[in-house]
Amino acid sequence: MNAWLVLVLSGVLEAVWASALAASDGLRRPVPAAVFVVTSAVSLAGLAWAMAELPTGTAYAVWVGIGAALTVAWSMLTGREPATPLRVLLVLGIVGCVIGLKVAG
Repeated sequence: MNAWLVLVLSGVLEAVWASALAASDGLRRPVPAAVFVVTSAVSLAGLAWAMAELPTGTAYAVWVGIGAALTVAWSMLTGREPATPLRVLLVLGIVGCVIGLKVAG
């Protein structure tokens, strides 16, 4: 499987585990806590696998960028965080940087 595809999917799972962690109420709610444990392990395993082919700095920055952008976007969509024009623009900046790293890498 392509390292970039695994990296992107792992970044998506980072957003899933971050959201599950928030929903777990400090790991006191079992279902979100279980989702957190499973998706964080799979996400990190995917990152490790992708790093075997991609430069470490680039892979990590892309993984974090995808996870952060999706986590903030989800929080805005669900109303947990405000979706101001400036915040949306800044998230789009993160996405642009992730794309730039792919194009340059």
